[in-house]
Amino acid sequence: MIVTNFPLKKLLRNGKDLLLGMILLFGVLVVFYEMVEMESWGLNPYIDDNGWWRAMVDKVFSEDHQTDPVKVSNAWRSNYTPPTWKPEFKGRANLHAFEDWCGTSTAALRKNGHFPLYPHTRTTVKKLAVNPKWSNYGLRIFGYLHPHTDGEFSIAVSSEDNSEFWLSTDDSPLNVKLLAWVGKTGTEWAVPGEFDKYASQTSGPIKLSSQRRYFFEVLYVQDDKGTGHVEVAWKLLNQDFGFTIIDSKHISLYASESGLLPSDVSTIPQTAASHHHIPSKQPGATADMLREEPRDTFYRVPLVSSNFLKGVLADCSYKPSYTLKGVRVPRYQGIHMVRLSYIYPNDYTRLTHMESDETCIYQEHPSDMKTNGFSKYIIPDGPEEKSTTDFAKPLQDEEEASDLTGTKSVPNDEKDHVVRRKKSVSDDKEDFPVRKKKSLLDDAEYFPVRRRKSVLDDKEDFPVRRKKSMLDDKEYFPVRRRKSVLDDKEVFPVRKRKSVFDDKKDFGFQRRRSVFDDNEDFGFRRRRSVRNDEEEFDAEADQKEVWPGLRNNPLFPDTYSRKHLREKEIEKNMPLQLDLKMSTPTAKVSYQDLQALQSDQVNFGCNLVGNVQLSSSEALPLVKAFMDKLEAKHPGLFRLGRVINVVKRVDEVRGSRYLLELEVIDSSGKLLRLSQYIYNLNRSGRRRRRDTTVKELKPPPLLCNPMGFQWNPAATVHIIVPVKNQARWVQQLITEMERLFKETQDTNFNLIITDYSSSDMDVKKALEKSSLHRYDYLKLSGNFERSAGLQAGVDLIKEKHSIVFLCDLHLHFPSNIIDAIRTHCVEGYMVFAPVVMRLDCGAAPFDARGFWELDGFGLLGIYKSDLEAVGGMNTEKFKDTWGGEDVELIDRILEGGLEVERIHLRNFYHNFHSKRGMWVTQVS
Repeated sequence: MIVTNFPLKKLLRNGKDLLLGMILLFGVLVVFYEMVEMESWGLNPYIDDNGWWRAMVDKVFSEDHQTDPVKVSNAWRSNYTPPTWKPEFKGRANLHAFEDWCGTSTAALRKNGHFPLYPHTRTTVKKLAVNPKWSNYGLRIFGYLHPHTDGEFSIAVSSEDNSEFWLSTDDSPLNVKLLAWVGKTGTEWAVPGEFDKYASQTSGPIKLSSQRRYFFEVLYVQDDKGTGHVEVAWKLLNQDFGFTIIDSKHISLYASESGLLPSDVSTIPQTAASHHHIPSKQPGATADMLREEPRDTFYRVPLVSSNFLKGVLADCSYKPSYTLKGVRVPRYQGIHMVRLSYIYPNDYTRLTHMESDETCIYQEHPSDMKTNGFSKYIIPDGPEEKSTTDFAKPLQDEEEASDLTGTKSVPNDEKDHVVRRKKSVSDDKEDFPVRKKKSLLDDAEYFPVRRRKSVLDDKEDFPVRRKKSMLDDKEYFPVRRRKSVLDDKEVFPVRKRKSVFDDKKDFGFQRRRSVFDDNEDFGFRRRRSVRNDEEEFDAEADQKEVWPGLRNNPLFPDTYSRKHLREKEIEKNMPLQLDLKMSTPTAKVSYQDLQALQSDQVNFGCNLVGNVQLSSSEALPLVKAFMDKLEAKHPGLFRLGRVINVVKRVDEVRGSRYLLELEVIDSSGKLLRLSQYIYNLNRSGRRRRRDTTVKELKPPPLLCNPMGFQWNPAATVHIIVPVKNQARWVQQLITEMERLFKETQDTNFNLIITDYSSSDMDVKKALEKSSLHRYDYLKLSGNFERSAGLQAGVDLIKEKHSIVFLCDLHLHFPSNIIDAIRTHCVEGYMVFAPVVMRLDCGAAPFDARGFWELDGFGLLGIYKSDLEAVGGMNTEKFKDTWGGEDVELIDRILEGGLEVERIHLRNFYHNFHSKRGMWVTQVS
């Protein structure tokens, strides 16, 4: 009964009205929500001048702008402790400066690893209008705002470059919201005092009370161009006064920072706008190296027990031909004797996103690149290989076409005396205007012209340059050409530029036909040619329409024709080009394995290429041969999962050495890591079969186990860093070591800091407060000496069979750094000198903009026993200076018979920093 009486049809008829009603209801709910939000801010939704809609728009823009800083972890909120405010704080605001940082957007400032806890400078300002005389810096100004009266205010900001103004609803930094800003892309700017250039510069109405104080924060970024300035102003709404700068009467400090060390950060507020966070890889990053890669986390996979690898391969002695034991290395020349290792599979260390001006991976000279580009990689197909399709081809002059294609008109074999020519779009007889270039002969007078000699020219009555053809006689020679889709006849006489032989004889020579070559009326006037005496045209009309100075002037040949043809095109609504059935310009392109052309010799001028790649045709058969040996030794126990990493060190004389890192699966299905050095001996002395009728098979690899050449997974790695008055960087180093321990849970590495009596922080106290499982601290005196500081750290190590990693201070480490050092250091044989990527100014580890530092060897992993064997650090020569001690050490390492493993290490970065404050002050 209910279903029968339900007005379903009526509802269907009124469906549009119901939909409209639902939309209106939704709109009312949205408005109510916004009004509630504004009430929490003290906004008046009925204000006349700005309106509640402005507050809503500002809120939307604010949320969009603060997405990046807000979406990270909120752990900093739990560490907030309200400071004690004092009345004497009034009249000033805190200012923190972050120097030596490039960029024009506030997002660039947030990428700074020191922001916001470790500024270069801490000072105060007396009003919210500053004009620093620096370049490449960022500012953070914060404190409390004290309104002079109750009411509704509008706050504005102006700056060059980008800036932001954040305000809290109370005195807590945790409640800040973005109210006004100048741009967010880095391209926006405003002149001092210009508060209405962008809508985002002024806030909506804000209700403030004179009985309260409000936490505020200003962020500002300036590059090395323009006039640096930032100012914040306010005005009371419903009054005629304009914006006025917020001065000392209405601001106060957040906290007093006088007498604090750079390492004292407890008074620095962290907010939604400014808080410390660990940068991470971005999913939309342009650098291939930032992609997730199995190598980066392979250290987490448990190792195959070495007992299973014993006896898999026969033992052999490891004596590479390239070691230099006993050979005197010229001073500072050892780095030129170091060779790169080959890597498989591709680890994407080539910095393709930085190659805009870098072409060293290609073999072309830069001047050739500008002229010819990559034309040598393309081989145009011959006429018989081209496919045909319909497409429009621009008209070209005959000589232009030959220049572009790089071809010349050359007669074919004498037997058929054929001359090939390219088809011209003028080979059709349709009535329409066609654009063509004017010849200097296209009027009634003769002009001296240099041109290629016609195959029929025996005499010249004006200076002409041309090539002699074997067809230069008066006989009739048939000419082969590409047939036009509109051609009725295969061979027909065509007119050409007039020569002394242009009489009425039939020479039978074909050339490109012109649209004017037939006695048809094309419906427009054209310029007269020396061959067109028999044709009729309206000369008087032509002279009336064109200025006489251009009509017959050889210096302006196209002025009239182009204008005239364009008018005809408009008049008749016809295109100037045709879609004709013509030959498609196809080409042969071969696979370019550019990495195969790279050498293992270090090219110090080519710092974007990355690791030299090993071909799969070499790596995979080697892996298969080893797995076959493993299967023969332990049948059914292991099977190959995937190839993670293969590293090859070339020795053309005796045989190459390989590091195989394979993911294998045992009989129970457990994933295991197989990481083993093997030797592939050369098969010199073995005769190859001479039977050329049978395809010769490549012999299997001659694999063996290099005796003594294996890495120690349990070796302790000691990271040694000497420091002096670098509080910001020392704290960042400690934070990096804490992160490594947290990610790897590796207890076999130790941080050693040798401190030359730093006065800007208590390094020992910072180590004690850290979460590091193991560290050593040594206090030194006097001037900073890197060699002496490193050697002092080495002397603290008691275990001779542990690894020393001579390190720098300004680094970002990959998670697998400890494992990589162990893997590529072999006691008594090999040291590890990873190539680090030096970041550009303003670049962060998660965007990887920079270059590989090929000429630096200051980052070195070596067993302590080997370092002692080569004499340790040279503390005498480099006593009063630093720089060059790493290169000198490489000379002695090579002389000691050790080899240097040189690999570009993924995600290993040297942060940008200036030389300012880098231990140059001498102690008297």
